Amino acid sequence: MAERPASPRRPPWLVKRLPVSCASAVPKLVEDLKLNTVCRSAKCPNLAECWARGTATFMILGERCTRGCRFCAVEGGTPLPPDEDEPRRVAEASTQLGLTFVVVTSVTRDDLPDGGAAHFVATVEAVHRITRARVEVLVPDFQGRAASVEEVVRSGCEVFAHNLETVPRLYDEVRPGADFERSVEVLRLAASVAAEEQVVKSGIMVGLGETAHEVAETLSRMYDAGCRSVTMGQYLSPDESRLPVAEYVEPGRFEEYARLARRMGFASVASGPFVRSSYLADQGWEQARKRAT
Repeated sequence: MAERPASPRRPPWLVKRLPVSCASAVPKLVEDLKLNTVCRSAKCPNLAECWARGTATFMILGERCTRGCRFCAVEGGTPLPPDEDEPRRVAEASTQLGLTFVVVTSVTRDDLPDGGAAHFVATVEAVHRITRARVEVLVPDFQGRAASVEEVVRSGCEVFAHNLETVPRLYDEVRPGADFERSVEVLRLAASVAAEEQVVKSGIMVGLGETAHEVAETLSRMYDAGCRSVTMGQYLSPDESRLPVAEYVEPGRFEEYARLARRMGFASVASGPFVRSSYLADQGWEQARKRAT
């Protein structure tokens, strides 16, 4: 595989303005409760804004991923066994922060027989048990295990999310170890067993070398699988060891992608340079539910 050239110079529309006040209880709380957040682990550009709002995306099942996606800042390696007390601590953090919408994701755990599905279920149940918060789960592909997908959907989560991340042509380069058709099937299976009030969600990054036609085809496959909520954001390389950016997509094209997704019938669409799967996820859920009713 030929080496990509270095990332181009970052354009002015990708300068993130910090909130007026960045004071937040989030970092100390997650440290005190020995929790991980994808905000830090994935070097999210929205970290300061979200923490100032008192929100965070909890990353369960450790800090080590069993895969080596070339876009992701999360480190690979041999993970520790699941921490049985972690679901309770996520629920406690949600209570202390007064969250009404909780997002839970994880590293990929191909070492576990169920891919970590039972841990997701325990976390959803713990949050629901002691809070009134709604829960969005952003899950790995569980290596295509139907039982794991069904188990998590039936946990009662309000949103089941699994990201396609990129277009099929780029999977071998961007997501080694993953499979586009397998991820589409995860969405299809989730939609087939989801209750009427549950939302199935997915997302992609752009700026990795995809074409507009490939984005349209990927959105179409998503929608046909039963996905009704979608996010599209600019890929930003977390460090020099990861894939460089192929293109900084102009805001106008994000607007075009959003219009296309809405024409297809997606109930919730978030598309913009700084959009991430869990960014303002509560607003996406509300939009999807409003359209559904």
